[in-house]
Amino acid sequence: MKTTSLKSLSVAAALMGAVGMAAALAPVEATAADKVKCYGISKAGQNDCANKAGTHSCAGQSTVDYDGGEWKLATADKCAEMGGQQTAFDGVNDKLKG
Repeated sequence: MKTTSLKSLSVAAALMGAVGMAAALAPVEATAADKVKCYGISKAGQNDCANKAGTHSCAGQSTVDYDGGEWKLATADKCAEMGGQQTAFDGVNDKLKG
């Protein structure tokens, strides 16, 4: 009986090691703490919260694609890549609207 228990324990330990190794090698996604408010990157209805103008106070209520007064959480790098800004601006993001 002890041999079976040891084999089961060894198999379980090997599986746990493999799972742990796979998790360590998987790409790490940005957490909310790594993200910034990025204005001008959300499509209509896909904003994350209230807008600059104060015309709404909830997510999903934007009405214009890539509006500079609407924000969505993104990493700073992704925000810059998409032509967004970390502060609200007038108009729309021409880089995405284009």
